[in-house]
Amino acid sequence: MYKILSNYLSVNHIVMIGIVVAFVITFLALKRPLPFLPSDKGRDYALNGNLSKGKIRGVGLTFVVCFLICSYIFLPVDREYVIYSILLFGVMLSGYLDDASDTPWNEYKKGLIDLILSVITILTFMDFNSTTIYIGTAELIIPKVLYIILGIILFWVAINVTNCSDGVDGLCASVASVVLISFSIIFSQTLGKYAMANFLFVAVLLAYLYFNSSPSSMLMGDAGSRALGFFIAIITIKTGHPFIFILLAGVFLIDGGLGLVKVFLLRFLKIGILKKTLTPIHDHVRKKHHWSDTQVVVRFLIIQTFFSILAYVILI
Repeated sequence: MYKILSNYLSVNHIVMIGIVVAFVITFLALKRPLPFLPSDKGRDYALNGNLSKGKIRGVGLTFVVCFLICSYIFLPVDREYVIYSILLFGVMLSGYLDDASDTPWNEYKKGLIDLILSVITILTFMDFNSTTIYIGTAELIIPKVLYIILGIILFWVAINVTNCSDGVDGLCASVASVVLISFSIIFSQTLGKYAMANFLFVAVLLAYLYFNSSPSSMLMGDAGSRALGFFIAIITIKTGHPFIFILLAGVFLIDGGLGLVKVFLLRFLKIGILKKTLTPIHDHVRKKHHWSDTQVVVRFLIIQTFFSILAYVILI
């Protein structure tokens, strides 16, 4: 389809049309939710988690599928992208099955799935790309085994910090939109069609935010948040600047990552840190500092915007 469109339209026109189409079809799909999507059961451990009870959950399935459909219409897809899209669907599906399960999947089951998909993704990447990375202007060629290990860590962190940040209406999708747009602005030449894909993903997230803005009527669930983290990780390794993830996904790392570090240290090393700090951090600022959901979203967006500006200054 892209080849046909490119005979008549410029790349920019194709992307703009793709953004509109992606938004419209996602909006229409979410307006009449799929009948088999589960309802949220509420979460006793989360601040105000009971407010989510009864809402449609797992609509990440809908917007990820809409994104993939639009990708094959409006992007110059190659074999590498096809493999990534299949893996993205796999991550989304694993999250959806967890959302729909009567009993939440345990951490080890999800961890094993993350490991398998991450290994396949990294091996795919190395089949089409070099293992050269950049730290600022310095160029490093990473041994393949080390690259696989570091890649698995990146994907695991990206999937889980994004998942942990999905606890306030509008937060995860809004921050992810800033993250994806920032990658496309800073690495437009390097990313190529992946920069275009970012804008299509933002379009489906905007349609989702129409329904997820506070007070929300539906939730992306693990189907959406895990897929988002996975996609951001793919974009990160395609830039060749993996450590820029620290800034370009800074809010996700602070919000969801601190909780992961806290749990890891306590469970495996018996070291207790941040004992007076609730995690994710969005729960801490809501309970301890009395931020409203809207304040959390807007202030976290501001912080992420400045992180992105700092990344731009460092790299450009």
